[in-house]
Amino acid sequence: MQNFTFHNPVKVVFGRGSIAELVDLVPRDVRVLMTYGGGSIKRNGVYDEIKAALRGRTLREFGGIEPNPRYETLMRAVALARRERVKFLLAVGGGSVLDGTKFIAAAIPFKGRDPWDILGADAEVAAAVPLGCVITLPATGSEMNGFAVISRDSTQEKLAFASPLVYPRFSVLDPVTTFTLPKRQVTNGIVDAFAHVMEQYATYDADSPLQDRQAEALLVTLMEEGPRTLRSPQSYEARANLVWCATQALNGLIACGVPQDWATHMIGHELTALYGIDHAQSLAVVMPALLKHQRRRKRAKLIRYARRVMHLTGPAGDALILKAIDRTERFFRAVGMKTRLSEYGIPEEAAEIVA
Repeated sequence: MQNFTFHNPVKVVFGRGSIAELVDLVPRDVRVLMTYGGGSIKRNGVYDEIKAALRGRTLREFGGIEPNPRYETLMRAVALARRERVKFLLAVGGGSVLDGTKFIAAAIPFKGRDPWDILGADAEVAAAVPLGCVITLPATGSEMNGFAVISRDSTQEKLAFASPLVYPRFSVLDPVTTFTLPKRQVTNGIVDAFAHVMEQYATYDADSPLQDRQAEALLVTLMEEGPRTLRSPQSYEARANLVWCATQALNGLIACGVPQDWATHMIGHELTALYGIDHAQSLAVVMPALLKHQRRRKRAKLIRYARRVMHLTGPAGDALILKAIDRTERFFRAVGMKTRLSEYGIPEEAAEIVA
């Protein structure tokens, strides 16, 4: 096992009716900017719950943060927050809204020439406006980490940054808020969470049996609860398990002391930036093909994956690994995810462009 330091400062408030606890979670007597996406929170009742919990507070709003949040949009929020002297940010939505809000938090006090340098030039995040979140889409795990991924149209880039200063102060996770999600978004969330675990698990053996079994438990649970959620979209239990899996997949715990990969994500980011497919869609295309390409270097872990996650038997060899990868692709398809670039109308030349 490798050396590691684990610290996660996020307070998680989980369960039915937990949005009401914002009354005590959000600081009083400060200007708050609430950020959100396309407006679904106004249709599913989440917006009204938040407004009721924060009645009497100085609350400003900024909507319209896109999936794969765009720098150009976020800079309008930065200008609003600076003008209104905002002192706390409340992100409401999925990982894209929260990632965008993390960037806003870091960009508001940024002293450099261009806040894009936080992503494009590894500029230091010396300060950030504190933030919290209400998660309505389980997928990215952004609610319990200090990472964010932002796109910029003018340069066709999709880049990431990380800072301990943009960890949410709290994350409210009420599974009921996910009941009205479209099937496509639920499917995206299942695949995204699965890929997050695999990037930390399917590497090489580091003699870390506890972390391995934690990762395997997440993978098996996602394969059970993902389809169950799609079959029974009003099941609180299925939704609760899916929400918690997505959070656990990228909160740093299963990464302790183990090697990580993230090549699938890096290639996926390029596909998303160039061709506009959903983040999870890109992962479902890239991961099976990349695992096949890497199977000799990752042999021991993929054999373990075949046996413990896919419950396959047989000799420990190439055939077992390929069968496990095939099972992975079949799982993606079973929850409604395509696994070929051609199915999205993306030409074969994309591989050369991305490379």
